[in-house]
Amino acid sequence: MDILSLFACFGTLVSATSVRQLNIIAQTMLTMTGRITMLSLSRWTEKGGSYRTIQRFFATKFVWSELLVRFF
Repeated sequence: MDILSLFACFGTLVSATSVRQLNIIAQTMLTMTGRITMLSLSRWTEKGGSYRTIQRFFATKFVWSELLVRFF
């Protein structure tokens, strides 16, 4: 199953860039072993998951309650 298809429902709440970043971070977190930090996330990601990109994603303010309601 593709994670990006699950996150498609967020399209009206957040930007396409945030959905793409969430997809990269979620896939990485599911495949990692050991401690999960921003540095380890950036090391395990493929293209598009630099340390600065991960910092920008976690610095972005989201309305998580609306995202969770939309997801479930």
